[in-house]
Amino acid sequence: WCEMVDGHASNIEFIRRINGLDTIQQVKDIVFNASYLTLGLGDVYLGAPVATPVDPCHRLVTTKYNPARTWTPENAVGIGGAYMCVYGMEGPGGYQFVGRTIQMWNRWNQTTEFQNGKPWLLRFFDQIRFYPVSAEELLQMRVDFPHGKFKLKIEEQTFSLKEYNAFLAKEANTINCFKTNQQAAFEAERDRWIASGQANYSQEVEAGASHQDAADIPAGHRAVAAHVAGNLWQVKVNVGDTIKEGDVLVMIESMKMEIAVTANCSGKVSQVLCTAGGAVAAGQPLIVLEELA
Repeated sequence: WCEMVDGHASNIEFIRRINGLDTIQQVKDIVFNASYLTLGLGDVYLGAPVATPVDPCHRLVTTKYNPARTWTPENAVGIGGAYMCVYGMEGPGGYQFVGRTIQMWNRWNQTTEFQNGKPWLLRFFDQIRFYPVSAEELLQMRVDFPHGKFKLKIEEQTFSLKEYNAFLAKEANTINCFKTNQQAAFEAERDRWIASGQANYSQEVEAGASHQDAADIPAGHRAVAAHVAGNLWQVKVNVGDTIKEGDVLVMIESMKMEIAVTANCSGKVSQVLCTAGGAVAAGQPLIVLEELA
């Protein structure tokens, strides 16, 4: 899910509204002021951090994409739930984008940041801070960083649980006000989805999918159905193609995986019942094959 602004998808606008913020600039200010504490690595490939802001007032919350994206650029920065992740490589994903940054993984070179044969950038409990740069600056940083020509600002710091608990106690009223407003905005967003019929999207796709009856399949033909619900990524055959049993007919993207749907017999493609880019339901017929004698 993301919001449309002037005809363009805007993750930032969606994050603004679901967190009860007044302006997009407030979203940006929170992202740039937050210190993200790394709690795990490898969330989505190649040392990708799963991190959450130390200050609860910086913990923006979002829902994930439904269905998930089939493609995410390398080193995209996203928020899912209350967690921030930096994608270590291109791939599918569902976090809401807030920007892009430099590489989390460097398998080719040993540099100041990538040492001792370890290709991942971060360690557990590292804190991450972002700052804005132009698109041109970021492109140059991404060229230079793996070769040691761009240096990160790295500071040693001790995290004191005692001091942190004291901070939480001192700021309890501010934190409570932020979270109360945030929760109200989140619930209002959910109510809006229910009112517009969008809250149960995945169920609607499955229930509303046009499942062709076995009676509609001509004698001597077989339907090949989707094994799982997902997005139809590629249709690899056309009407009239002759195929063998086991040949890949279509590719479905589901749960961040590419799933091949293969021919259940040898034959000729007589019908293509699907289109690349559309959603499919489990059991939905995709291709009809005329069996070879």
